[in-house]
Formats: sequence, C-alpha cells, structure tokens
Amino acid sequence: MHQGRLPGHYAGLLFTSLLALSAPALAVKVDENWDLGGAVRVRADQESQRNIHNIGLDTVMLRATYTSDSWIGAARYRFYGAEYPYQYVHHFGDIRFIEYAWIGYRFDPQHQVELGLNKVPFGLQPLYSSTFYETLGNLVGMEDIYMLGGKYTQNTDDWNLQVGYYARQAWSGQGTSRGTTYSVVVTPADPGIAGGTHNVERDVFVGRLARKTRLGNWKGEVGLSLLTSSLYNYDTQRYGRRNAYAVHYAATKNGWGTKLQYARQQMAPRNPNGEQTITVGGYDGTFNLATRGNFYAGNFSYTFADSFLGGWIKNLTFYNSYSLYEKSNPAFHNSQRYILGTSFSLKPLSIYLEWINGRNDPYIGGSSYTQSLAAGGLNRWRGKLYLNIGYYF
Repeated sequence: MHQGRLPGHYAGLLFTSLLALSAPALAVKVDENWDLGGAVRVRADQESQRNIHNIGLDTVMLRATYTSDSWIGAARYRFYGAEYPYQYVHHFGDIRFIEYAWIGYRFDPQHQVELGLNKVPFGLQPLYSSTFYETLGNLVGMEDIYMLGGKYTQNTDDWNLQVGYYARQAWSGQGTSRGTTYSVVVTPADPGIAGGTHNVERDVFVGRLARKTRLGNWKGEVGLSLLTSSLYNYDTQRYGRRNAYAVHYAATKNGWGTKLQYARQQMAPRNPNGEQTITVGGYDGTFNLATRGNFYAGNFSYTFADSFLGGWIKNLTFYNSYSLYEKSNPAFHNSQRYILGTSFSLKPLSIYLEWINGRNDPYIGGSSYTQSLAAGGLNRWRGKLYLNIGYYF
C-alpha cells in the first residue's frame, strides 16, 4: 500500500467486512478431536513524523489443532503482503510462512512431550508482556521463538520444568528476503547489508525451571532459564557459540499484573571480521544484532473482571511495557522500547490499541532497520500509534 491515507471507501469496506464476521464463529469442528480455524486481522498505523497514515489488511492465518486423551498437536500458517509494511510486493500472500507445527503425547496430566516446530521455553511464558507488538526480546532471539526439535514438560506440585533440544530453525517461507520465518532467528544476511554475517544456529539446548510463589496477595511464579547453542559461519566454516540465561517473575493480584525479566546473552560467532555483531532475521527481513548484552523487560497491567455495554466488551486491559537491550560494546547505542496500550474483546473481535515508542528500535520511527540493534540507528525516541483488529475463528 502506498504511504498516505487509505481511501475512505476501502477502509470502510475492510471494517465492514470484519463486522460482518461478527456472526457465529466459523471454526470447523471436524470431530471431537480435530478443530480447524484461523484469523483475519487489519491494522492501522499513524506516524506523523514520517507521514505514514495507513489502514489495511494485516494478516490471514489458518490453523489446525488436535486433542485427545493422550495425543495433541497444532499447526498455524500466516499470510502477508501488498499492504503496509509489505507494500513492496504485488499480491497478498506473496509473503507467507509457518508459525508452528508440532505433535505431542501426554503421559498423564503432569507430563508431556512435543516434537516438531514448537516454542522454545526461555523466560516468561507465553510472552514477555501484555502487548501486541511484543518487547525487544522478540528481536534479540528470546521471546516467542519457535524452532525444530523436541520439548519435555513436567508439572509437579509447585514446580514446572521444561527442557528441550532444537536441531535448527524453522523451514524458510516465501518472501523477498532470507529472513522468511515467523521467529527472529540467526540468519545469513541479505545482500547489501553493511556488516552482514552468514551464520545459522544449530543444536540448541534449553532448560526452564519455575516455581509458584505467593507474596502477600500476589500469586505467580519465579523462574530461571538457560540456553546454549552452536553458531556455524558459512564464510569461515567454523563453529561459534551462543549462551544465554534469564531470571523472571510474574504475578497477579485482584486484576493487577506484573511481569519482570532480566537476561544475559553472549554470542561468539566465528565471523571473518570479528564477533561484535551477528545477522538475524524474520518477517521478510534481516538485520544486525549486537552479540553481547543485557536484556531487561517490565510489564504492568490491570484487567477489569466485569464486562461492559451489555457484555459486548470483555477482558478490558490497560498496560505499559518497557524493554531495554543494553549492549556490552560501549561504542554501541542501547536499544529501548516503551508501549502504553489497551486491549479488549468486542464480541468476536480482538482489539489492541498501542502508543509505541522506540529508540534504536528497527521497527519504530524510521531508525536504521539494519543497524539499530547493533551499533545503533536513530538515537532518539520516536513514536507511532498502532491499532490491530482481529477476528479469530
């Protein structure tokens, strides 16, 4: 889509189409085990400093889930393109990739395994914040990451243990870049990226241990995560290493919620020109990342227990989230993201409205997409207003 205001008839058509979907859910219950469905989402971006005023189709997703007493599984596939920020391709669906695809077995309600493209259990789960846009943890390879491998989960009394081995990243999807995966992972750089590297990540071992806690009326968990993997460089044909650890705390009290996390990441890729940066990619793009740094995330929220407007509005939540990637190289500028927002359900629609601010954030404010998370980009705060409306079926 061209940057500029969307014609009113087109915006109205998109919104009317979503409202038309507020009829009964279209998910298909094939039998007592299989369930087929998906989602359609539209987005609006308002960024006056760069003259961006866009409304358009964001995503179409298709999913399948399987559940029985012992066997479980799930898969989801995503489609993008032709609309902002993918206006550089001609057709919707020109950019597409799988999000997850795994099968699992429950030994009993407390023990299960998952095999396939499943979520890497590192840090706060399932996400580091209440936001739609997620934290910088997603861009540094920690949050909402799916890889190919196996994971074992055990729940005993107040303890939750997850251990996994992941052989490699997800299969490449379709797009214009080498970074055509849902998760941001170590990826060979696209041509023309200054300082781009050519690494892949293999043999990821990860463990996460969490314990239920209670501090006064605050109920939640505290946990520790460890990760180690190999980094293979195509240019030098040598193996480097990635090591990371995280501590987290999450709790709720009478509608209030908090999520806190600290993580340390150290990568030592065997690049021809040193180890200060490594290229990562996802969502049809690749960019450089500082290999060593401290990651901090904090999220505070309040969710109303009541519904409003005769039950039309439910799960009304207000939240704010801050994340920081503090780079170890003193010559690099740190990256920051702050989000103030609200989310709620409007009958079958899921709605997020967020004021997003970034500093050296590749996704926000016209900062350098390829260098912001490495040496730095636009080293000042920039903001945007973001709206996402989704119909899930």
